Amino acid sequence: MLYSIVGEDHENSLENRGKARAAHLERLNQLQQEGKLVLAGPNPKIDSIDPGEAGFSGSIIVAEFTSLEAAQTWADADPYITAGVYRQVTVKPFKQVLPA
Repeated sequence: MLYSIVGEDHENSLENRGKARAAHLERLNQLQQEGKLVLAGPNPKIDSIDPGEAGFSGSIIVAEFTSLEAAQTWADADPYITAGVYRQVTVKPFKQVLPA
């Protein structure tokens, strides 16, 4: 089943994001190689693909896991948590309707 993982950043998280980004992307690339990743990306704080110093307010990941518990366990191990980027992470079952 698919799950959405929504991370909400601490204020002024841009520097910590930079420090943990390679490890964060490594885990996402692994999901992609396994054919489990639907989408992933950050939420810019401003209406721009490159928000510069404004930074990001969070991130969204939609991926396939065997259970809600497995998705939560995966999310809890995200380097952005240990680096102090995310202040909160919400994991929920996700039903993809479109694109079909």
